[in-house]
Amino acid sequence: MLCEKCGKNIASVHVTKIINGKKTELYLCENCAGEKGELGFSFEGKFPLHQFFSNLMSFPGSGSGKVASTSYSGLQCPGCGLTYAQFGQIGRFGCDRCYDSFGENLLPLLRRLHGNQKHIGKIPARVGSHVRLKKDIERLREELQKKVAEEAFEEAAVLRDKIRKLENKISSGGENHGG
Repeated sequence: MLCEKCGKNIASVHVTKIINGKKTELYLCENCAGEKGELGFSFEGKFPLHQFFSNLMSFPGSGSGKVASTSYSGLQCPGCGLTYAQFGQIGRFGCDRCYDSFGENLLPLLRRLHGNQKHIGKIPARVGSHVRLKKDIERLREELQKKVAEEAFEEAAVLRDKIRKLENKISSGGENHGG
């Protein structure tokens, strides 16, 4: 498709605007989009990523008024030399060892960003039923341990039977969820 403004170059930018409920669409080449000011979608300046992380971690100079713990600021990655304070300023790690180096200190940040400290993720549909069965067994085993600790042996027996049933389903190779 050719640019709707110049009619010469191939349109590589699709602009959709909705103003007062009226939708307009333009297909422009990169040059025309730049001239028209439609390529101004960079977040840098308007939304600097490093400032976002600084505010989340409450680093000095973040504008939040909070000060990071001094025990955090002395941390340094042995791989690249990045300090925890520098990580807060630039918003990204310097190498693959930074995550291990800053370890426990990242947990509050992960909790704020993701609502959890542990990545749970999604299960692909193709292999999902087998993985779901294993997760169900793991969850049921945890419940079983709690019931045994509470000495609720009848409920524990029910859970034990459910676990056996799911384990049999896995060992037989069947992923039938019918029963």
